[in-house]
Amino acid sequence: MRRAKITIVGAGNVGATTAHWCAAAELGDIVLVDIPATGDMPKGKSLDLLQSMPIAGADVNVTGATDYGPTAGSDVVVITAGVPRKPGMSRDDLLTTNAKIVSAVAEQVKATSPDAIVIVVSNPLDAMVQCAQQVTGFPPNRVIGQAGVLDTARYRTFIAMELGVSVEDVTALLMGGHGDTMVPMPSCTAVGGIPITRLMSKERLDQIVDRARNGGAEIVGLLKTGSAYYAPAAATAQMVEAIVRDKKRIIPCAAYCDKEYGVGGYYVGVPVVLGSGGVERIVELQLDADEKVAFQKSVDAVKGLVQVMNQLLAK
Repeated sequence: MRRAKITIVGAGNVGATTAHWCAAAELGDIVLVDIPATGDMPKGKSLDLLQSMPIAGADVNVTGATDYGPTAGSDVVVITAGVPRKPGMSRDDLLTTNAKIVSAVAEQVKATSPDAIVIVVSNPLDAMVQCAQQVTGFPPNRVIGQAGVLDTARYRTFIAMELGVSVEDVTALLMGGHGDTMVPMPSCTAVGGIPITRLMSKERLDQIVDRARNGGAEIVGLLKTGSAYYAPAAATAQMVEAIVRDKKRIIPCAAYCDKEYGVGGYYVGVPVVLGSGGVERIVELQLDADEKVAFQKSVDAVKGLVQVMNQLLAK
């Protein structure tokens, strides 16, 4: 059986670590692409990673490239390219620079891998995945944003820390845009099947949600010279696995919603069924009154960001 071909655009911390997770899990052969100012950085990182495969017991090929030729015919393309956040910056501050970078990458993906499923990781996420879909012209189900898996992982981590339990027993859901307006779903949060509202107060849960919202900024503040990459890369690899192994995972992703949730044609975080066709179904939940208000606020923030992005790209 032919192995999947996975291209990762951007060989920085997020891209290289995503390659590491995917290779170790034998998800497919990997091409790591970047355009460094000097040298052959993606080739060096790829060779280093390839030489770790005998130790990891994984039989996949890993190659590096400074052009898109070797990526042709990829099954999955992960876009991590863009500048990372620095202390004091919001995800939205990255809009102008990263919109131009993601647009250029999307043009190359369209030309070299017209049948690929695209996973966008670059920030500000919801606008960048919209950008990639607009430029490639791919069906929206084949262009997906990685955000919900990461946000939910942070949420689950903090709940487990608070209660002193295994993260494996925490199930949770966050919806909406990736950032300050993400919407917690306490009704979809449980520990060992026990609703979270029976295990902690609303006030404490609100504090945990707020920490999850600011999870990226907290790490940026600690690192000083970079942004998170282990968890974003692991989240991306989970999405790649769901696609190449057709796992039909129900996980939150930034997916294109039109009539769904009344969004009207934008990418926002919602639970989806993720498989070999990309987003195979959006799972629509009945939101209560407070959740509807919070979700609409998040959608409005995404719409505003996309409108600004489109104005910038039109210039």
